[in-house]
Formats: sequence, C-alpha cells, structure tokens
Amino acid sequence: MRRGVVDRRTSETSIALVIALDGKGRYRVRTGIRFLDHMLELVARHGAFDLRVDATGDLDVDQHHTVEDLGIALGEGVSSALGRRRGINRAGYFVMPMDETLAVAAVDLGGRPHAVVDLKVRAARVGDLQTELVHDFFEGFAIGARANVHMKVLYGRSSHHQIEAVFKAFARALRVACAKDRRLARMLPSTKGLL
Repeated sequence: MRRGVVDRRTSETSIALVIALDGKGRYRVRTGIRFLDHMLELVARHGAFDLRVDATGDLDVDQHHTVEDLGIALGEGVSSALGRRRGINRAGYFVMPMDETLAVAAVDLGGRPHAVVDLKVRAARVGDLQTELVHDFFEGFAIGARANVHMKVLYGRSSHHQIEAVFKAFARALRVACAKDRRLARMLPSTKGLL
C-alpha cells in the first residue's frame, strides 16, 4: 500500500496526516474548520484515498495558517506515498458537475510546483471557511506535492457548490494522476529522467 505520513509542526499549526493512495475512501478529519473537514472528506471519498487528519492551528488569529499548512501537508503526504513516482499516470483531469455549477481540475505530478485557481466565488465565507483561502490550500498542495494544479469554475451560482465541485474535481483528477499504469510498469513518466 502506498502510504504517506506527515507530522508538520510550526509555531502556528500542528498537523498529523496519514494518506493511503490505494484506499477505499475512508476518512477521519479534524481541522477545527468544519467546512474544510467536509472538503477533505470529499477528497478522500472521491479520490478513493484513506485519509486521517488531526490539525490544530491559531484559529483565534486567522484561518490562513491552518488552511495553507493543511494543503502543504496533504501534498507532502501524497508525494511521500508516491515514492519515486515510477509507473504512475502522472497527470489527470476531471470535469465535475454539481447542480448548476461546472468545475474542472487538472493535476500533473511532474515535479514542478505551480497552482492556478480560478473561482467565481462571491461569498466571503461558506460555512465557517474563508473562501479566499481555497486558493492558498491548493497552492500549498502544489508546493508540498511538487505538482501543477489547475482549478477552474466554468460557471455556477452557489458559492458552496463551486467550492465543493472544485474539491471533488481535484480528488478525481489526483486519483487518476496517482494511479498505476501497467504499461509504464517501473518506468518514470518523463523523458527527462527525473520528476
């Protein structure tokens, strides 16, 4: 089983995360931000990853440190679980409809971090999550996983649906990118010789 374990501690946050890439979509997530818990639960379920997260942060100051560091920790966990990245698809994409909303996500585990997050969210908060931090989460993931992450909401009315559709699309794109390709076997999915 491809498994990543992360223990990330800073003066602002404390995060213990375990992810199994070849899981069954089981999860136990506690971040102190309930809407973010729900989004990470979606990542586990739609990605078919087993995910355990226990996080505390300086939420009395702001949500930023917790959200960004959770993105970094999730990315580091995925990177650790992938090991040398041999035999994986490397890239994946998904288009996710959710009622009136349509979102697309593309992920490339090619070794270079970059994130583009284009949302149309107008609400400052969805549930208890500051919506502007969705970008910081995915940027943190890109850094931790050394991945390109592109997210776009094509259209949608509900801010809740837009964020949820983006997380579901991300999970399914990541699931494809992490999947093993029998034809690649132990080959590295790159002509450069490294990822």
